[in-house]
Parts: sequence; C-alpha cells; structure tokens
Amino acid sequence: MNNDYLTNFSIHSRNRINLFSMKYFKFLLVIAAGGALIHSCNKDFLDKNALGKLEETDVANKKGVEGLLIGAYSLLDGMGGNKGDVESAASNWLYGSVCGSEAYVGSFVFGDLPVHHAVEKFNSGASDFPFADKWGIVYDGIQRSNEVLRVMKKASDISAEDGERIAAEARFLRAHYHFDAVKMWKNVPFVDETITYTAHNYHLSNDILIWPAIENDLVYAMENLKEDPYLGAVGRANKFTAMALLAKAYLFQKKFADAKPLLETIINSGRYHLVNYADNFNPATKNSDESIFAAQMSVNDGSDGLNGNYGDFCNFPGTGQGPGGCCGLFQPSQYLVNHFKTNSGTGLPDPDNYNIEGEDVTSDQGLESTDPFTPYAGTLDPRLDWTVGRRGIPYLDWGEHPGKDWIVDQNLGGPYSPKKNVYYKSQEGVLTDLNFWSRGATANNVNLIRFADVLLWAAEVEAESGRFDKAEDYVNMIRDRMADHHEYWVHKYLDNTDPQAGSYTDDAHLAANYKIEPYPPGYFTSRDVALKAIRFERMLELGMEGHRFFDLVRWGIAKPEIDTYLAKEKNLRTYLNDATFEDCNEVFPIPQMQIDLSAGVDGVRKLKQNPCY
Repeated sequence: MNNDYLTNFSIHSRNRINLFSMKYFKFLLVIAAGGALIHSCNKDFLDKNALGKLEETDVANKKGVEGLLIGAYSLLDGMGGNKGDVESAASNWLYGSVCGSEAYVGSFVFGDLPVHHAVEKFNSGASDFPFADKWGIVYDGIQRSNEVLRVMKKASDISAEDGERIAAEARFLRAHYHFDAVKMWKNVPFVDETITYTAHNYHLSNDILIWPAIENDLVYAMENLKEDPYLGAVGRANKFTAMALLAKAYLFQKKFADAKPLLETIINSGRYHLVNYADNFNPATKNSDESIFAAQMSVNDGSDGLNGNYGDFCNFPGTGQGPGGCCGLFQPSQYLVNHFKTNSGTGLPDPDNYNIEGEDVTSDQGLESTDPFTPYAGTLDPRLDWTVGRRGIPYLDWGEHPGKDWIVDQNLGGPYSPKKNVYYKSQEGVLTDLNFWSRGATANNVNLIRFADVLLWAAEVEAESGRFDKAEDYVNMIRDRMADHHEYWVHKYLDNTDPQAGSYTDDAHLAANYKIEPYPPGYFTSRDVALKAIRFERMLELGMEGHRFFDLVRWGIAKPEIDTYLAKEKNLRTYLNDATFEDCNEVFPIPQMQIDLSAGVDGVRKLKQNPCY
C-alpha cells in the first residue's frame, strides 16, 4: 500500500479489506466475542485456501499493519465484513432518527418491512435481524481494530513514533465501535486485543458498564495523536477527533466537568468553524471546516457503488421519478416538521406550543401532484428546507418537490422526503456510482461529529453548571449562522424550467417565509429554560442525522417525548396504533444469536438479555 493510497484515504475498497482485515490465516473467520464463528468443514475437499489468502507473517510489517488499519476504518460506513446493510448504516437512521420521532420507516412496500416497522414501534424481538446486523458491524470493527494492535507487535519495521500513532488510531476506532454498541444496548462486553479465538477466552459477559475502558482508549488516542491527521488524510482521526468523542462519552455519563475543558479546547483551537449549513450535506463540499469526524464515502472507485453510503441507499423518494431511484424509506415526520415553526415577531422557536393539534405546518397530504396547493405561510426556521423535502419548495437542483408523485404511499410514510443524504442532479454520474443497481450510491459523507454538535454539547455543559449566559452564547453561534446569512436560506429558482441554472440570493425570492433570530441577552434564566432551548435546538440543527433517540435517552426524557410523539402521530399514521414505549425500550434487544454463542464449555450463556425482551 503506497503513500498515495493512504493520502487519498480511499478506505472503502472491499477487495483491499478482504485481503488485509479478515482472518484468512487458517480458513477461519473469527469475530471476537460477538461476531459469528464460521468454521471450515471437516471434509478434505472443502479445506481449501481462501482466494487472496494472507498469512499473519505477510502483514506483520508496516505496510501490512497500515492496511489492517485501513480495514478497521472501512467499517465506519456500516457496510462490509461480517454483516452490514441499511440496518447497520453509519447514519443510524433507523435507531437514532426513526426511533427518535424524527422520521417514519417509510412507505416502500409496507408488507416487506415488518421487522423495520417493529423497530419503529418498539415491539421488536431479540431474533430480529436488524439488531444482528448492527451488532455484527460494530464487533467486526472492534475485531479489526484489535487485529491492528495484535499484529503490529510482531512487526519489526514500525518505529516507536509510528507505533504510538497506529495504536492511537486503532484504539480510537475501537472506542468508537464500542460507543456505538453502548448507545444501542448499554450492557455489552468490552473486547480488547487479548481476546482471541485461539486463546478460547472470547465468551464474555456484559455485567459491567464499559465506559472506563472506552475512556481509556480515547485518552490514549488523544495523548498520542497529532493535531493534523497522518499524511494529512481526511477521514483519519486526529487529536481533536479523539477529544470530541471523549467529551461525548463524558456527556453520556453526565460527567460535565470532565467534558468542559475538552470542548473549550476544540472551540478555541480555531481549527473548526461553522460553514454554509447546506455544505455539510453536499458531497461536493464534504470534509469542510465543520467536519470533525465523518464516515468517508466514495464512488466510481471500482467497488460498484458499495463504498457509496450504502446504508442510506434506500432513503430517497420512492417512485423513481426523483433522485436515487429507490426506495421511499426514512420519511420525515410531521412532528419533526412542526419543530421548525418560529414566532413571527421574535424569530424564536416555541418549545411549549410547536405541536398544537390543528396548527401543523401545512402539507399536501391527500392531494395529487396536479391539485392546487399552497405551502405553509407562517414563519419557519430556514433549516427546515435543508432537512426536509416538501411540496412546492426547491429540492436542491431537482426542481420543486412535486409532492405525491415522489411518495409511494402518503398514508404510510407521510408527504415528506429526506434531504440531507440526497445528491444534486448535476452530480449524478460524478458523485454517484453508475454501476450500482440504483442511483442511490453517493459520495455523500455521513457526519458523525460536526462542529455544531460540539457547540451544543458545550452549551449543555454550561447550562448544567449554571453559566446560563455562556450556554446562550454557544446556542446563538448556531442560530447566528442562519440569522446572519440569508444567502444560506433556500431561494426560488432563477428559472423553474431549468433548476440547474441556479437560484436567486435576495430576500425577495425566498422559497418560504423564513424568520430566525438569536436568543436575546438574558433569555436563559434557569437550568430548565436553558436545557429546554438547547435540546430543542439540537433537533433543529441535527434533525435526520441519527442522534435524537440517543439524546432523549441520555437526557432521561425518552418516554415523555416519545409518548407525546406517538399520541400525535397515531392520528396521522394508523399503523402506529399498536406502538408503545416503556422505559426498558431505552435500549434495544441483544441479538439472541449472540447470547447463544456466548455459552462456554459449561453451557452457561455469559451475555444477559436486556429487560423488556
């Protein structure tokens, strides 16, 4: 693997991953403590070497270890290795956004998706495959990270400096994958490089929380990574990436005093900045100054589209007339859309009255695309129309969203389309992969941590410690990005018959009645007022980015929030009538297969199922 390859950091090539990352050493694939154990048959005629087989000695050198590390990075997109599909997407769209009240599973052939809708309604079971897919990906990522740490100890040509850096990147990745597992299941085993199949010590329990081990990995990564990523390669972890993920781990444990100096260091570094809001979701402007940690996506690279944000390839308008060509999943909820209403006088949101019955943001529910329709006339936060596709509003450069013609079934999935994962029509074939079976393989990164996220974490920390003025300042940095830059708002096309010719930039040609203002000085008068505003702002800023459910859980407000959502949405989506949320649904079921595989020679299953399942 040459330096050009590393610099370009094309971390997704499945051919390279198969050679470097999977354990083909004895025709045995081991996913330590959680992945499936796939054994070769005893029949001699089946005991064949895998194509592209590498012995451990072949990769016990700097080149090989760097390849193993790239393999560990490659699973950030949720695709490849032991498992991987839309259920293990890097965006966590199913678990973080759908379960977090931001979206419905969607309306693609409803009868074919009962398991996904069971997840949405919180009545799924331990044998349902989405959880097995997600578990398989995160523990495969952990195994690959551990393989780096194991093999590098046998490499004689790795300098001490390179060894520290490689170990820091591998431990950062291991922490990230474990963190993803904790968010999903809370009670999970921690697997380090000492856990191997050959040592027969992989039957692990999940009886203790693994936060200390995650913190240890991230502290090591933070202390041993430089401020700039290795070889300047975008996508690799650096000191600030590790710092941000460590701060996030502290927030999930309510260790606000520990998170505070890390967040301040990132903010004061001058390295990261807020950019044009829409640029965060445009494959042509990815890896901007706002991107702290992102799953890298690529197309037209020989992977036939498998490197192109595979986890979100179904999340496009479903009738084939618009972008993507498939499949109508991940449709924004009315509940999410209503959050973007603002006060016509102050330009502020109203966390207490945004979802009043009969006062929804107007939709074209029940209308044909040929029927007359007037979009909502009230004032709105301009971030709505970069988050949600709605009738009559420009949809990137595809033209005005036509409504029903792009929706498979409004009764099931509602009238809205996702937008943050969508590419521009002018990018088709360049930033999408023409060899993929649909048009939905794109080079659009998945933002895992962006600078706006850090600012809102910092606001939380200040609110929790009683510094309400500082918390307000951080939130206003987010709001000022839109309030001060009307050019960042969605505008009408210069020519409706040619959307790719561009859009107006003046306030006379706004696509909707936008109004957003910062909070006035002294608005955050108490912890409750400040936290309510911050939590609301996270939905406005990060909606449809896979964070909401996990935020609700860590704040301890999941049940009241989701109960409110379901009470509203059951009137719109009758399939939600049997949906119920209990406190034990704050974590998902541990895959039954993994519980069964955890049994040692004594036959005792080491993994224990979460309550409720």
